[in-house]
Amino acid sequence: MDSPTRVALVDDHSLLRAGLASLIDSFEDYRVWLQADNGREFIGLCRPEDPPDIVLLDITMPLMNGYETAMWIRDNLPAARVLVLSMMDNDSAVIRMMQCGSRGYILKDCKPYTLKTALDQLRDHGYYINDLVSNRMVRHLNDNSAKNEWLRGPELSERELTFLKWACTEKTYKEIAAEMFVSPRTIEGYRDSLFEKLSITSRVGLVVFAIKNGISAP
Repeated sequence: MDSPTRVALVDDHSLLRAGLASLIDSFEDYRVWLQADNGREFIGLCRPEDPPDIVLLDITMPLMNGYETAMWIRDNLPAARVLVLSMMDNDSAVIRMMQCGSRGYILKDCKPYTLKTALDQLRDHGYYINDLVSNRMVRHLNDNSAKNEWLRGPELSERELTFLKWACTEKTYKEIAAEMFVSPRTIEGYRDSLFEKLSITSRVGLVVFAIKNGISAP
């Protein structure tokens, strides 16, 4: 019989964490491996030689937040897969967590079956795809051959490439317009052009394209 998938819970809300632990332990083939209030405690409890399979990670935590913790996991526990569970429903948070190495992103008000589906997807396919993280974006992250497909795609103008780099930051489109000394409408034009050229429909998708192709923020 196969061993259950081991899940670590990192969240400073102890009551919520206890409920999550009970729920996950009720899922067939899953077991809560450890619990921590924040990233620093998680690092102290985690054994690198025997890491959890999945880390269910909050973003807003004291001492060491989710961004910092995800980067530590990416650099030190490459076999562990991070699933973000947060109240933050915005592109900026999703983009930043993807850059830090997360494999999926769900909201704390999701239904139990959504959590189970997300865990199954991470276990079986390496990523969880939903409205926040599009199917096409994840496929290109997860498929090495996709990188070559992107690179064979339409050429980007110098201004589009500059905009793409700024899109990888936390600046708003209006702030990017100021940085590039153009109008917000011009920025919208760059964005829509990239959406069409790359068959992408969100800013998160643009950022993942950039990450996939080694394009960094300015």
